[in-house]
Amino acid sequence: MDDETLDRLIGKLSLEQKVRLLTGATTWRTAGEAAIGLREMVTSDGPAGVRGEAWDERRSSALLPSASALGAMWDEDLVEELGGLLATEAARKGVDVVLAPTLNLHRSPLGGRHFECFSEDPELTGRTGAALIRGVQGLGVAATAKHYVANDSETDRLTVDVRVSERALREVYLAPFEAAVEAGVWLVMAGYNSVNGATMTASPLLADPLKGEWGFDGVVVSDWAATRSTEATGRAALDLAMPGPESPWGAALVRAVRDGTVDEKAVDDKVRRVLRLAGRVGALEPHRPRRVPVRPARRTRALLRRAARAGSVLLRNTGVLPLDPGGLSTVAVIGVHAAYPRTQGGGSAGVFCSDVVTPLAGVRARLRGRARVVHVPGPSLGVPPPPVDTGRCSDPRSGAPGVLLRVLDDAGRELRAEHRLSGRQLEPDLPPGAHTVEISAVLRPEPTGEWTFGVGGFGRMTLTVDEHLLLQGDFPRETDDPAVVHVNPPVHTARMPLPSKRPVRVVARRELVPGGGRATVLAAAPPEPDPAAALDAAVRAARNADAAIVVVGTTEHGETEGRDRAGLSLGGHQDELVRAVAAANPRTVAVVNSGGPVDMPWREDVGALLLTWFPGQEAGGALADVLFGLAEPAGRLPTTWAASLTDAPVTRTRPVDGGLDYRAGIHIGHRAWLRAGREPAWEYEAVDAPADVTAGDPFTVRVRVRNTGGRHGREVVQVYLSRPGSAVERPVRWFAGYAAVTAGPGRTATAEAEIPPRALRHWSREAGGWSTETGTFRLWVGRSAGDLRWEGTVTVTGP
Repeated sequence: MDDETLDRLIGKLSLEQKVRLLTGATTWRTAGEAAIGLREMVTSDGPAGVRGEAWDERRSSALLPSASALGAMWDEDLVEELGGLLATEAARKGVDVVLAPTLNLHRSPLGGRHFECFSEDPELTGRTGAALIRGVQGLGVAATAKHYVANDSETDRLTVDVRVSERALREVYLAPFEAAVEAGVWLVMAGYNSVNGATMTASPLLADPLKGEWGFDGVVVSDWAATRSTEATGRAALDLAMPGPESPWGAALVRAVRDGTVDEKAVDDKVRRVLRLAGRVGALEPHRPRRVPVRPARRTRALLRRAARAGSVLLRNTGVLPLDPGGLSTVAVIGVHAAYPRTQGGGSAGVFCSDVVTPLAGVRARLRGRARVVHVPGPSLGVPPPPVDTGRCSDPRSGAPGVLLRVLDDAGRELRAEHRLSGRQLEPDLPPGAHTVEISAVLRPEPTGEWTFGVGGFGRMTLTVDEHLLLQGDFPRETDDPAVVHVNPPVHTARMPLPSKRPVRVVARRELVPGGGRATVLAAAPPEPDPAAALDAAVRAARNADAAIVVVGTTEHGETEGRDRAGLSLGGHQDELVRAVAAANPRTVAVVNSGGPVDMPWREDVGALLLTWFPGQEAGGALADVLFGLAEPAGRLPTTWAASLTDAPVTRTRPVDGGLDYRAGIHIGHRAWLRAGREPAWEYEAVDAPADVTAGDPFTVRVRVRNTGGRHGREVVQVYLSRPGSAVERPVRWFAGYAAVTAGPGRTATAEAEIPPRALRHWSREAGGWSTETGTFRLWVGRSAGDLRWEGTVTVTGP
């Protein structure tokens, strides 16, 4: 839609009407305006799937592998296809704007939201994010590049001031967003944090480089509740304040314009951008029906299974994999995560998925009729109890699996009641007069013993078991972080012995108070086994099996939005479990189910080590395909994993006096490892590269590789650059590009990696812009930054 048409529409609006379009109408909707044929636009969280407007477990979504798994694919075509799946899910749920991808970086292994970001490298992150954007927007749904910028950790994320040099900002942290703009992204989300003293919703970085230098013509939207001022954000290049209808804009912004402290031309530009977005997604008359193909469930599941396989990374194999089903009579599947895997990270990106294939189910399905599969959970993980669900609970009123949700007035009278499937209720409908939210369930205590019960939320809460008051108190809110307040509130627990299998009624109540959020949780967990006895049972199972598959991983309490990790240990006796199982059976496969790096002190003890990240709903099927040789684990690490936290060059996530100094500058990820001279935990026939290139021109590196293995495989050929004797500070080496090829046993293939001009440039503060040194650069080719197979030189000449 051209600017002349947009300006004509703006001319029909009063100042009040214009400003109303710049604040959300609801939590997830923008405002509409009948006078110009504008309908509301619907937004939804989206990196792992499209939830839609409601936090309702009855409205399930397709669950993709985590962003870190997508980064591990090194496959832009597949990522683009997954973007198309997000678009079809959005269309199915009536969503116009998907709040994805996250383009922040794996700066520290302790980052709590590591799983939602693609990689440690700006080039790889930018290319992967651009592919997802193309897939989403190719079907008429808007994508959102977030969180602009340097929002790379969770501690004090609402208030932290990130202090970073202009060069590091340009070359590292802004680079993936520049790639998103080049890919044509329609929205960019401004983060909660500040950068060099300016909060991002009022930052000059929104005007330049984003809108000015890069030419971004879309909408800059605030992260939810990140807009905290009127005049500063009104004058800045922020366009849309979410959520609504309450915000610092509205009537206050109208007054600021009339007082002359905010120019109405700035408001007009914001409205123009919102209307341009509306035209792109079909929200302006004549409303364009979105032509998104219907995707059969079978095709969706097949794609998700292929994606989970593609992101799986084989870190060690002493000949144990692939397992031959014909040579197995008994297989031991060990670990809590085998039956209850982490399929996604915690926080606002979460979706409800109705049908998860667990690792245990995937192995059983593959070996059905061939071998006996024994499952032993091992020691418990030692975490708070999970929300109750349909597995052990039923609705006290209907008897159907699940829980009863009731909303009561201040006299205890029922205003609303409905059957639900989960004890985690985040946004229940609250009719007028609502005073208390109640979740109740009939629990079947199997096994018997001392159960742990919990109630989560903020405000005055009670928890009863068969009318016995187990917990009562006022639990004030201790944080403003919306991920904690509205999504993952703390769960307060108490224990009670249940000596018989007689069903008991469990009731959690929470009184609604201003600022208490809308989340209420009823949780329960069976008695924890004795750790020594549980470990012994796992060892016996492994010893009596032909092969052992032990699945370990992180929990929702370790990797989640709203807080960073305290360490990289798996916790819950999991390291001890892997060591014991590996000692009992040399054919032990360790499967790591985490979104980011973890300590693996036993990595040399196991026969094979497979990293599956948070693999989405097809976790078990994809794992079985890889374990039994139906597919190769095609992924490669997108981030350097330390052997232990003390080895990691960059770890700090905790601000000091409100500030977080990015002292490493341009040296993060593999660049930091090379600078520190440390070795990461993990470790061609011919290379054809030009001898000379002209500054500002791309060039291609062709690498012929041979598959010397006995199976069809995939190789990711990576290209790095270095500049010995550079006149400016440089990383020891930096990532420049990649290409992936496949080949059968003994066959060759040629990878063609195109190196963009930006790989050779650096930001010059003195020149106030980009510069490219002429002279000799060293060219490196290999499997990773730590496994390089060829080196040569390329000479850069002036244009």
